[in-house]
Amino acid sequence: MANHKEQENDLTQEESTDRIWELAKQIDVCMFATWDGEYTRARPLSARVHRKEHSIYFLVNDDGAKNDQLNRYPKVTLAWSDNSNYKYVTISGPAVVSNDRAKTRELWEKSDEAWWDNFDDPDIRLITVTPDDGELWDSPGMILVTAKMIVAAVTGARPDIGDNAKVDR
Repeated sequence: MANHKEQENDLTQEESTDRIWELAKQIDVCMFATWDGEYTRARPLSARVHRKEHSIYFLVNDDGAKNDQLNRYPKVTLAWSDNSNYKYVTISGPAVVSNDRAKTRELWEKSDEAWWDNFDDPDIRLITVTPDDGELWDSPGMILVTAKMIVAAVTGARPDIGDNAKVDR
């Protein structure tokens, strides 16, 4: 991901990209949005963020509607939200559904046992998203944002409530 020229903060391209990857990994669960040909469909999924591989992975069931949607419309948007700290990230890019057993085994976590017996479960599929672009909204926190908004309301100035940056591949 590279910086979009309409960046609205003081972060460099590299800093923005770093922060997007960092927040995505830190927040973990994202809304995974697909297109079904008529509507955008979103569902929460745990993201396995691997920046060195320029990939975000998801373990899913083989019979999920999202898999069919991805076969027809492979572009997705992933949205992470840390509401208590006013931190938000979106990443978009193509997604591919596969039956990569080695990668599934590598990504397996103890918490996955809530959904499947083990990493060899034949119903598990792997979704791999390769980011094309991302955007972040990163504020300094609720107390500081509230204070800045009160000052802005009194002075009539617009509050500076954090960084916003868009980056493209």
